[in-house]
Amino acid sequence: MLIVLVLAVIGAIGFGVAALSSKNFSGGNRVDVPDNVPPAAAKPAPSVNIHAPGRTALQLTDWARPLSEQTGIPVQALMAYGNAESIATQSRPQCHVNWNTLAGLGFVETRHGTYDGVRYGAAELNQNGVATPGITGPPLDGNGFAKIEDTDNGDLDGDKQWDRAVGPLQFIPDSWRRYGVDANGDGKADPQQIDDAAASAVRLLCDFDRDLSTPEGWTKAISAYNLSGEYVRKVRDAAANYALNQRPAV
Repeated sequence: MLIVLVLAVIGAIGFGVAALSSKNFSGGNRVDVPDNVPPAAAKPAPSVNIHAPGRTALQLTDWARPLSEQTGIPVQALMAYGNAESIATQSRPQCHVNWNTLAGLGFVETRHGTYDGVRYGAAELNQNGVATPGITGPPLDGNGFAKIEDTDNGDLDGDKQWDRAVGPLQFIPDSWRRYGVDANGDGKADPQQIDDAAASAVRLLCDFDRDLSTPEGWTKAISAYNLSGEYVRKVRDAAANYALNQRPAV
């Protein structure tokens, strides 16, 4: 229970929580998504050799480019979500986590690393998949958020008084210590780097032997990010849109 409560803070300050409407970003008509839980799985990304040297997500460049045009997900983020799906499929097959669920989280949290907490489009994922400028959430000082005093001497979040969530998938320092992993082959687990963040999110979602192909498993996994029914619904709706290769409407 303590772990769940701590992890809930990650999503509690998710910057991208926004109501979904019946239009996509470009104003065109879109297909209404069902309210199934779990949401439908998108067509899987091509298999990745996750044991190859260097940044394995780059193997998905050709897959990600056209899909980015359809979904509005930045290419760097799509490659990371597909890479994390391959990692999950090969190392945690019983978990059944799909790239569009990861994308649903990325949309709700920071619009895939493009929202800095003040403005949309103020941040971006650079050619190495790193949020630029780095994304740091507000202090968790109990003022509208959970109260978590500093646990990392400011090493991860730059704050020696309070903890803050960081990166495109908004990990707090304690959660990053538990789940943070190097997925881009640079020898460092960095929450600001989208490959690392997406693969670490897989570890969080799949913890406790969760099976995301079941309603209970998927709901518990997303609730580990934020203990809010509204949050779960928003992630579900975004993931369901991505399963149809269309943009969530705002």
